[in-house]
Amino acid sequence: MVKLVVATTVDPASVGPASAFLAMPGWHPGPPLQDIPSFVNGDVRLLKHDNSIIAEDYLDKRWEEATGEVVDEVIFLSKHTAVSNRPALTVHPIGIPHLREDETPLQGGKPGWAGPPNPRIGPWLRHLKKIAENNGLIPEFEVTLEGTHHGPTVDTPTLFVEIGSTEEYWKRQDAAQAVALLLWEGLGLGGGSGIGNWNGNSEKNKVLLGLGGGHYVPRQMDVVRKDGVWVGHLLSGYSIPMEDPGKSKSQNGATSIGGTWKQAIKVAYEATKVAFPGGEILAFVDQKNFKSWQKNAILGFLAEQNIRVGKPEDYY
Repeated sequence: MVKLVVATTVDPASVGPASAFLAMPGWHPGPPLQDIPSFVNGDVRLLKHDNSIIAEDYLDKRWEEATGEVVDEVIFLSKHTAVSNRPALTVHPIGIPHLREDETPLQGGKPGWAGPPNPRIGPWLRHLKKIAENNGLIPEFEVTLEGTHHGPTVDTPTLFVEIGSTEEYWKRQDAAQAVALLLWEGLGLGGGSGIGNWNGNSEKNKVLLGLGGGHYVPRQMDVVRKDGVWVGHLLSGYSIPMEDPGKSKSQNGATSIGGTWKQAIKVAYEATKVAFPGGEILAFVDQKNFKSWQKNAILGFLAEQNIRVGKPEDYY
């Protein structure tokens, strides 16, 4: 089993951390994947391509077919953009489970799909914050989760680590070094077994499936900041589209509420189950984010699907 780290030369917030990572000891050239060069260090493989980070689909399968090495996780390095332009270091799962089949994805992936979320998301978020604090990046930089969004399409547990939110910060060498150190320590290249290795047999096997909130899922963040919390998919409110059925909503319940909200929740839940074998997936619902008819419909659907709803203390 190998771990795949993916960077692109067309993005300074991607190639910067990759270059800092490759400057650490133990690397040597690996076999190319078509025209994509690779680098090897222990059980880690780094690919550095020349396309958009969301454009190269199924790199996990392609690497296995080319080398015979099975990929058990993928980590993408990328820039982050935000209307606020605030400096940020972010971590998030990927997928667009709310899109209908006839919709065209704007940022990679395929409609109705969510990649298995890498179990390292929660532990790496917390470790990234420690690194940022130790290197003087806080309070200038915010360290935060993002909701599940965009591609590329993969079948292996995946996360994105991003630097935001403008070109000035994408090129920041101290931010690149922080991400490189996260990779180095998180993947165990500096010694030890790494950070965020999932063991479903542990007593702490509760996994947070986030539903609702803004893009930066602030109420889920309040829970995930605590040590020991595992993170699955995080569906912001915009990824749970619900069509107001009007007067009938009080009569017919969830059955009359249109939109792809059920699809999105079910796909995100199933992908999280794949990523956390032996884990108990608990939905964390940001109830303040929803109107009463939405909240009641979501809670009813979760009950139908036998998905338990968790409270903050359930995840610790």
